[in-house]
Amino acid sequence: MCMEDLVAQLNDLPDEILMIIFKKMHNIELLYFLIGVNKRLNKVLHDSIFTRRLSLLSHFSNDIFYQLTDPMLNRFCLQILPQIHDKIEWLDLDSFSMERILRATNYPNLYRLGLFNIEAEMAVHLFSGKIFDLDSFNDKYAKVFGEIHSFELTSNIVN
Repeated sequence: MCMEDLVAQLNDLPDEILMIIFKKMHNIELLYFLIGVNKRLNKVLHDSIFTRRLSLLSHFSNDIFYQLTDPMLNRFCLQILPQIHDKIEWLDLDSFSMERILRATNYPNLYRLGLFNIEAEMAVHLFSGKIFDLDSFNDKYAKVFGEIHSFELTSNIVN
């Protein structure tokens, strides 16, 4: 089955059925493959169910995380994130793509950031040995996040 046939079949389904199907899938794959296909799918995929929390890393069994492929990362940074940036509340990132994703657009509603596969040295550099220095964070990333009132951070530090 080619992509055009799949899109035609998806277009025949009511939005409620699409939502049920899409909820069973990973939102990163949905956004990557279907956003931009047509206006109707864009409308469904812009729902907060699919855009509120993005784990922009690949998760495999045993809590092992791997980075996204370059083509996926390029598409997210150049096309997808700028479209949905104001809907994103939570980002899970790895050290490889973190800076690129954070600089791709602003995230005015981001309140939680999960960092995975981050080396201890990078964590020390990022947080300057403090729990989290919100003052310097606000200065450095003010354009990216807007004003931060509260922020949660989770991390998986690799030694």
